[in-house]
Amino acid sequence: MESLGNGTEDSLKNPDDPVDPSLQFLPASDAKKVKKKKFFVRAILVIILVILAAVTALLTGLLVWNFHLRNDVRIKKVFAGSLTVANRRFTDSYEDSSSAQFNELASHLSKQMKNMYSSVPLLSKYYVSSSIQAFSESGDGTVIAYYLSEFSVPEAEVSALDEAIQSSMRTTEPGQTRRLSLSRKPTNDLLINNMMSAAVDPRMVNSALKGHHKQSHHSRAGETDFIQSPGFPDSPYASNTYTEWRLRADPDHRLRLEFTVVDLENDCHKDFIRVYDSLIPSENHVMAEKCGHYTHKEQLVFLSSGNVMLVTLVTNEEKNFPGFRAKYSQVPAEIQGCGGKLTGMKGTFTSPGFPSSYPPQAQCVWNIEVPEGNHIILNFNKFSLNDPGQSPDNCTKDYLEVTGNRMCGEKFENVPLVIKTDKADIKFFSDMSHVDKGFSAEFETFKPFDRCSKKFHCENDACVSQKLRCDGYDDCGDMSDEKNCVCEESYIKCKNGFCKPKYWQCDGVNDCGDNTDEENCGYCKAGEVACRNGRCVSEQKKCDGHNDCEDGTDESMCAKSIVLTCSEFTFKCKNNMCISKQNPECDGHRDCEDGSDEEGCECGMTPYQSSRIVGGEAASEGYWPWQVSLHLKGRGHVCGASLISDLWLVTAAHCIQETNRYSWPEEWDVYLGLHSQSETNTANTVLKGVKQIICHPEYNPQLYNSDIALMELDSPVTLSQYIWPICLPSATQLLPTGQSVWITGWGKTREEGQLASVLQEAKVRIINETVCSQLIEDEVTPQMICAGILTGGVDACQGDSGGPMSFVDPTSGRCFLVGVVSWGEGCGRKGKPGIYTRVTKYRSWIREESGVLTEGGSSKLNDLDAEVSERWIL
Repeated sequence: MESLGNGTEDSLKNPDDPVDPSLQFLPASDAKKVKKKKFFVRAILVIILVILAAVTALLTGLLVWNFHLRNDVRIKKVFAGSLTVANRRFTDSYEDSSSAQFNELASHLSKQMKNMYSSVPLLSKYYVSSSIQAFSESGDGTVIAYYLSEFSVPEAEVSALDEAIQSSMRTTEPGQTRRLSLSRKPTNDLLINNMMSAAVDPRMVNSALKGHHKQSHHSRAGETDFIQSPGFPDSPYASNTYTEWRLRADPDHRLRLEFTVVDLENDCHKDFIRVYDSLIPSENHVMAEKCGHYTHKEQLVFLSSGNVMLVTLVTNEEKNFPGFRAKYSQVPAEIQGCGGKLTGMKGTFTSPGFPSSYPPQAQCVWNIEVPEGNHIILNFNKFSLNDPGQSPDNCTKDYLEVTGNRMCGEKFENVPLVIKTDKADIKFFSDMSHVDKGFSAEFETFKPFDRCSKKFHCENDACVSQKLRCDGYDDCGDMSDEKNCVCEESYIKCKNGFCKPKYWQCDGVNDCGDNTDEENCGYCKAGEVACRNGRCVSEQKKCDGHNDCEDGTDESMCAKSIVLTCSEFTFKCKNNMCISKQNPECDGHRDCEDGSDEEGCECGMTPYQSSRIVGGEAASEGYWPWQVSLHLKGRGHVCGASLISDLWLVTAAHCIQETNRYSWPEEWDVYLGLHSQSETNTANTVLKGVKQIICHPEYNPQLYNSDIALMELDSPVTLSQYIWPICLPSATQLLPTGQSVWITGWGKTREEGQLASVLQEAKVRIINETVCSQLIEDEVTPQMICAGILTGGVDACQGDSGGPMSFVDPTSGRCFLVGVVSWGEGCGRKGKPGIYTRVTKYRSWIREESGVLTEGGSSKLNDLDAEVSERWIL
């Protein structure tokens, strides 16, 4: 369609076309108005164009300025390093930073380091300054200088700066020398070697760190001294501070540092201690980083490689804790037992300093020689050679080398290692950073022909009972006792040749290893997802944002949730919207639009890091702060319980219904924060009475159904790192078959044994309900959950009843009370798992009776946490 303006113009040019007279013959006065109007329009157009040009110029300028500004954003980059001054002898004056000798050498080195950086264009461009922090004595009596160099570099150039620094260091590696001129006289030049440098951890140079404190200490022979965080133990450490302790020993000695108390925030990104094999915070020499809480039973002992060590403490803005205390002393440089010749029929050897952490830069070689005709077997009672960034399959940092094969990590503990000769060379090596506990090993001899007399000889040379052959369990540790088996009728014949108990068939776990036991189970085909409602959908539809299962299963294990119609398979938010994500509550991610899935989540976090249990081991003090010991007056410990708020406990109904007397509140003593039953009067333990007991109305003492009860304390308990509530799971929380959970308590350590004195812990797995029903003769109801180790040896036992079965969420580290210890057949029997009350079935009842829970979290705990923050998280 043509424009109206063009039509008018053409009609005026054509005299044959009829035209409206008003378009041709306008009055004179109207003609002037038209001219003014045209001028006015043109003026407006010019103004608009000018404005547009100005705006364009302004935007262009802003973009250019912003681009320039972004490229001009500078990052403070600090490098810590050391070098050896080969032609200077160390004197005591170099230890004193205020001495003239210290300042003279430091000044010369700083100037010459500036000259060195100036010779590299990239380094010169961004160099700010260098400072000598300290001197120490090397093994040959020369001087080691420790320095910090600061650069201000654009973000885009950081990688190039790192590479330039490393390139400059390569000219002064061990065995190479650089001459730094101090004057025109060659005799005054400094000869530099062994120069190294690494970027300082950004947390150590954070601009938010307001305080910077330094202390220096020199250990003397026969003396033990202490260092501790500022204010310890009377007040918590300050916020946003950096504190360092420089420790020295006499020449030809090492430093031994032992932490007696560590009580910091649990997140090492916030508050942390670092130990360095140096006098500066060099990443090349960091031995360990620690945070959280450690007890005196968890040895934190470190040995230096030389006669210096640095300890640093960095804190952030929030949650200040008591801090730490450590003792230090000097020990001879030569460590006994580091290598040598071992002979005879048996013997032992350990990593240097064991059970303390081994020192950096250690090398030990043992030559084992046993009588001719015998072979050697090594057994490691302890094996822990971990180094960040090192894979057990590629041991390049800290390792133990046995006859040419390197070992690292932890997988060799309690695994026999057979050497089929009468001689063996064992080499231990540690690099200059990151140390671990090390190893403790025993060697013994055996005759090749009678290694496993009357026992089955495994391929890894272990020996197991012939009765364990082809029983479906890996008793050898390498599955060799399960190979080439003839399966009995009660076993599944796997395609790969293994035999597995038939009750493992179709339990949702690939026990065969080739999925034979899970085939033809009426489930979904390969490449499909089994929905909880029985449907099957393609695996390609997982996490595509569409509810293909119609119950949300295919979207339940995804990073993002979708909103669904509420059902038994969904999580209901406070705003009554339901989401697909499985177990979203308190996982550290906001899944509900109103954030209600993350409310009331102060529970369930073990305040500090650091077994009732048949087959377990002693727990660290404070590691399970919700664990409660219930004492019947006059009888001592009877049952366990779990703290869910400052007033309420969850326990088993059968604990309080065994006799009429047990249901009386006044008959019970409640111990919170308890670790050892023989030490009930410690400062960390609180004794409370019981105000009321509420047993579930549907508890059936014959079937143990609804075996759950609540106890209300006679007064609120003050929370601490040793007393803290566990989270209650949402009603839709799901634990898949095979999921690991923890059981804790002071129950019997074997079926006919005695109660444990120290709190025990053990890890067990969730067992399929169908399999559980086949294994347990009594009825297993939907209100129960089955867990254990079917090979036997790990289980709850008498005295553990009422205690928690805890699930530790791998994402958030938060603990949920998923089960209450209820009943079982014996303790730790093979093929006889334990039965627990399924807490998800009783969440509503707990809320109604105690008032602890609101939908999406614990309202009382929210208020409580604020109170606790004022009380002890200062």
